[in-house]
Amino acid sequence: MPKVFLRTYGCQMNERDSEQVSRMLIERGYEMTSSEKEADVVLLNTCSVRDMAEQKALGKMGLLRRLRANKPEMVFGLLGCMAQSRGAELVRDMEHVDLVVGTQKFHKVAEYVDELVKRKRALREQLMDDVRFSIVDVEEESGSQETIREHVLAERQVTAFVSIMQGCNMHCTFCIVPATRGAERSRRIEEIVSEVRGLVERGVKEVTLLGQIVNLFGRHEFSANEGKSPFVQLLEAVHAVDGLERLRFTSPHPIGFRADLVRAFAELPRLMPHVHFPMQSGSNRILKAMHRAYTAEKYFSLIEQLRAARPDIALTTDIIVGFPGETDDDYVATRDLYERIEFDNAFVFRYSKRRDTPAAEMPDQVEESVKEVRNQDLLRVVDALARKKGEALVGQRVQILCEGVSKTNAERLMGRSPGNKVVNFEGSARHVGQVFDVAITRSSGFSLFGDPALL
Repeated sequence: MPKVFLRTYGCQMNERDSEQVSRMLIERGYEMTSSEKEADVVLLNTCSVRDMAEQKALGKMGLLRRLRANKPEMVFGLLGCMAQSRGAELVRDMEHVDLVVGTQKFHKVAEYVDELVKRKRALREQLMDDVRFSIVDVEEESGSQETIREHVLAERQVTAFVSIMQGCNMHCTFCIVPATRGAERSRRIEEIVSEVRGLVERGVKEVTLLGQIVNLFGRHEFSANEGKSPFVQLLEAVHAVDGLERLRFTSPHPIGFRADLVRAFAELPRLMPHVHFPMQSGSNRILKAMHRAYTAEKYFSLIEQLRAARPDIALTTDIIVGFPGETDDDYVATRDLYERIEFDNAFVFRYSKRRDTPAAEMPDQVEESVKEVRNQDLLRVVDALARKKGEALVGQRVQILCEGVSKTNAERLMGRSPGNKVVNFEGSARHVGQVFDVAITRSSGFSLFGDPALL
């Protein structure tokens, strides 16, 4: 039984794609392994959003080449966004790479792996290890958004991601995603609801709907109904699934946040009060250069509307510092808006050039040293506000869904609050999958801790 080592880089959508690949490989008789040394097949599912993610994947694949010395029939493959972007050049530049599969062909990976394994074994038997062949498939495929629907669930897994769409039409000037993921295309609501229902039947209590710009779901395929966008119609349909206790989604775009979606947070009790809401910059000049299609004022107004609809809502965001042409004043506008909103947390990124994007060719590229200063300065603000938010919960009772053992301490269990804050506590197996209150005794800033005596 061939063993497969699969590592994923990047976002939740990549994790979801890897889960699909794993399921299809298992169905063909392969065994997944966490040890690359034990593997007969090595697959890296890649990310292209930032240069660092690409370099990590390329560096890892380069190091793995040494494994072929003792196992010449090994199969090495690169999947996902970087595979889509670079295609055949990956096979050309890395001679040990056998397989390159783009973002619309994850459902073909198991078939291609099968073919490569069989051909390599045949050549091995013929003492022809020096013969090289490869498979590269980065072509578009109509209907590929419907192919990411199978799940591999761990024992007692209570949360799951559900892909509802692929692609992006926004063309932000810093972003390579429209090139790697293609144009927006959405699944049918009934198919998504059926998938969620199946997950709930298998013990899942919480689902997170995934899309590159999730709240633009269905805008090209479906019509509004009684003033409700296709995305809000989907939220209502999933919310109605019997047995589902929690519903989340990520990541939205401000232009898709209209009154019906804001109201949904007040009207759908199982829709959790947390929004990861990318801001990117607080400078209108930079937002325009980024092609973000909103102003800082519009963004702040949406925050106010969300907090009016759901006062307990938690807000997290993405911010890019050092975008081409960003001045000190532009950066200060970003920091000021962040402090004014008082986000719960943020991912802060230094701008990095992505090839074939407009921003990469813009004048006034910011020096790396300046990016680093702004990055560290903003991280101090992010950390201070996160600690403030965490400390405000000490002494309160917070409802959590217990997901299982803590990733940082095997002696503890962990769960998430409605606002998506991690809560660690001492408990037993009976707590896994249950929703209950925990008394918060202390905060580390990014994690909370509960008193087991009060469970």
